[in-house]
Amino acid sequence: MTTQLYTNNSQLKQDTSDLAAFSPPAHLPDEATLARLATALFAEQSPLNTTSTTGQHSELNVDAANITPPPHPPQAAEPLSALSGRAPNIAYQKSLNQEYPTQIPLYPDNPERRAIASAPIIGGANLPRPPLEPHFTSIGAHSHAIPQLDLNDAKPSHDAPFYFLNFAQTDQSTATAANTAVQHTAQQQPSATDATTLPQTAGYANPLNRPQQQEQQFYFLDHAHVDVAHHKTSIDPLATPLQRSGDGLRSFDVQAIRRDFPILQQRVHGHPLIWLDNAATTHKPQVVIDRIAHFYQYENSNIHRAAHELAARATDAYEHARQVVARFIGAPSVRDIIFVRGTTEGINLIAKSWGEQNIAAGDEIILSHLEHHANIVPWYQLSQKTGAKLRIIPVDDDGQIMVSALAQLINKRTKLIAITQVSNALGTITPIAEVIQLAHANGVRVLVDGAQSVSHLPTNVQALDADFFVFSGHKVFAPTGIGVVYAKAELLDSMPVWEGGGNMIQDVTFEQVIYQPAPNKFEAGTGNIADAVGLGAALEYVEAIGIDNIARYEHDLLQYGQYALRSVAGLRPIGTAKQKASVLSFTLDGFSTEQVGQALNQHGIAVRSGHHCAQPILRRFGVEQTVRPSLAFYNTTEEIDSMVAVLQQLTQIKQRRSIQLR
Repeated sequence: MTTQLYTNNSQLKQDTSDLAAFSPPAHLPDEATLARLATALFAEQSPLNTTSTTGQHSELNVDAANITPPPHPPQAAEPLSALSGRAPNIAYQKSLNQEYPTQIPLYPDNPERRAIASAPIIGGANLPRPPLEPHFTSIGAHSHAIPQLDLNDAKPSHDAPFYFLNFAQTDQSTATAANTAVQHTAQQQPSATDATTLPQTAGYANPLNRPQQQEQQFYFLDHAHVDVAHHKTSIDPLATPLQRSGDGLRSFDVQAIRRDFPILQQRVHGHPLIWLDNAATTHKPQVVIDRIAHFYQYENSNIHRAAHELAARATDAYEHARQVVARFIGAPSVRDIIFVRGTTEGINLIAKSWGEQNIAAGDEIILSHLEHHANIVPWYQLSQKTGAKLRIIPVDDDGQIMVSALAQLINKRTKLIAITQVSNALGTITPIAEVIQLAHANGVRVLVDGAQSVSHLPTNVQALDADFFVFSGHKVFAPTGIGVVYAKAELLDSMPVWEGGGNMIQDVTFEQVIYQPAPNKFEAGTGNIADAVGLGAALEYVEAIGIDNIARYEHDLLQYGQYALRSVAGLRPIGTAKQKASVLSFTLDGFSTEQVGQALNQHGIAVRSGHHCAQPILRRFGVEQTVRPSLAFYNTTEEIDSMVAVLQQLTQIKQRRSIQLR
């Protein structure tokens, strides 16, 4: 797979005179491919230019000077680990960069090995070097400034042609970078290997001959079993997760994980991208991108009906993804897993199928005050259609639901409780097991919205005894346009279809239609096959790292972020429940949420500002909008420090305004 290079700094020009004498060997890609690479590669004159190209210099443009530092230390520098999960590609890079660990074997460089390296490999992106992750310039014992790159410290890097890496832009380095880019591109060109054997060679078993178990290939994993229930230790807000390794958990190398996400290797407005908008959508590891590309290259076909080879491969890949989903959420059977477009469509399916069949006039549906609009509007529509009533579980001043109030809301007319497991606006983790136990004791069904929980917390629908569980793939490092509905088998069997078409019928005449059993009867038409396969790859990626490890790391990171934000004058956190995941919603006195979001964006920091499709819960706290940074396992404490530094600058702007008005 050819490495793609991108730059968003189109205003800068590059002298490419040193390339005039360069003559690529005959085996390299065609001239058009080389031209695209060269154009993208040399679009910037200085790869270390950190000046924003927006052309706007408003009062909210933050400056690195005179920033009030946050009272917490930076995350420790990460060593470059051996990437044994990608040995073929890294072995090639070893020949270019002697800094790689010597224990990586130097495999012979030949066309077959290049084909192996270019095919999907579990473990991450085929990037030659990790991007520059600058630490803060230390001002005090526990303080930092906004990261700025020092041109004087830049050193040539002969295997790093990308504009965001730390090499000095000289004539010699330019020529070296071009040489390396061409070599790296050539190294990843597939040979004329037969399409049916390439997946087996690359580590993806042939769909018709896939082994049941694959050994984990991630170099940062320890295969010992982990039970997080036995690891309850006190958290020091000043201690970073990587400093705390005595609790028996597997090692967690966040920098290694970051290298698996190619989108994180770029700059925005001259700054390294800091993605703190994970509650809106998560980024995709290279293994998912490669798996989808592999599907379209070698497996693309409609499923279930044809007798040819590609249909068999596509069907196998699609149904394998269903098996992965069932395993990931602890479902008892693949028959209980329905593929939909996302959480919203999943809830609508349940409302229009099970809901219309089982909820009538006078019946009651209980929601919580925390719900996303997707778990409010379908039930509102159903209540308007049937005459049912909506009743709401209140939340306390910390943003946690009041279970005692729920016990009083349940009565003989209650048919369903639809509740989120993690609030997308506040990050509150609801006591979902307690809610389900209380509901079932009264004969009430429970739908769990797992859109915000599935990527942060272990999920076992059997242990929870959930009747319905829904989530979206793009919240858990998978593509958009794919999601999952889980329902108990007896419910699926009794539920009527909600859409009609092909792929879900057993027999059709003009007099009657016989539907297939679940899950097929709920998957009318051609489904989103490729993205379902991508979802399976994403969940396998998360499984290989370990959801318990992810939960523990993100818990520490969230506590670090909550502590850091306390140092910002005028910042009001919205949602302070003791049990939280991912979300750090706040408002900043003197600034609109849009102004805060724009100021952060100037430094490459992506957050969400607005009502987050959760207006009722924000109005419960007297606000219409919040700024919502949200975390994932590829975020770091350094990124939180960068955000806090910008917020500190904004508070200084407000102070200067106040002084001028006096």
